[in-house]
Amino acid sequence: MSNFTYPKSSQYTDLDTIYEQCSGPGGLKLAEFMAHKMGLLPGTRLLDVGCNRGWQTCFLAKEFGQSAVGIDPWADRVSGEPMAEHLRRNAEAWGVQSSVLALELGVPDTKLASRSFDFAYSTTALEMLRVMQGEDGYLAALKEILRVMRPGGVFGLGEPMHLEVALPPDLEPYMSQPEYPWKECFRGLGQTTAAVERAGFTVSEAAYAPDAMAWWREYAAHDPFCKQKPEEDPKAIEADGGRWLSFGYIIAQKPA
Repeated sequence: MSNFTYPKSSQYTDLDTIYEQCSGPGGLKLAEFMAHKMGLLPGTRLLDVGCNRGWQTCFLAKEFGQSAVGIDPWADRVSGEPMAEHLRRNAEAWGVQSSVLALELGVPDTKLASRSFDFAYSTTALEMLRVMQGEDGYLAALKEILRVMRPGGVFGLGEPMHLEVALPPDLEPYMSQPEYPWKECFRGLGQTTAAVERAGFTVSEAAYAPDAMAWWREYAAHDPFCKQKPEEDPKAIEADGGRWLSFGYIIAQKPA
């Protein structure tokens, strides 16, 4: 466990709602942890890549004074509406509609102008590209993020990853989900860091998050899909017990 106390996100205590609105482990704690690592500055422009319903986007806009653009090309699994519509409504509910823009766009074809953002942020999103588009598609997404950032801009990538060990044979059935299997989506920290560097970034910090397993357990307990199907992701997290599954983060900069 880390010594980070989450001074901002600890004010938001309804974990069921947070995990209903956020994708994957960590919720608003992950967003605050990444903001701290990235050194987010008020009055700067942030791109949230794969924003889902946008609660993290709204949190960063409100608590860190960001002018934020959230992009996501997907439709919501529950309502069928574009994620961008959820972000728009959530921005109104958070009172940050004047500083948050929601766009139904995805990487690597954002059509956004080059050199537009001081910071870029992506959590629990890009790893799924490995199943859909392979490693080449993953790299192309990173290169697109680099393109739309200003020179000297900071990129924070937070992603489900596995430890630098082989998948234990007894975990094979748990990590072979029929849709976006974790063994195909997740990579180790070293391979992910190498991809960020190949895209053209300079990496300043890369590590496994100290609270990774606490985030995964919180996800298992509060995510609505986990509660509906406890025999799936929650069972995989329980069986793993921290042997292979983790969550990594990378802080990188676009060369000036």
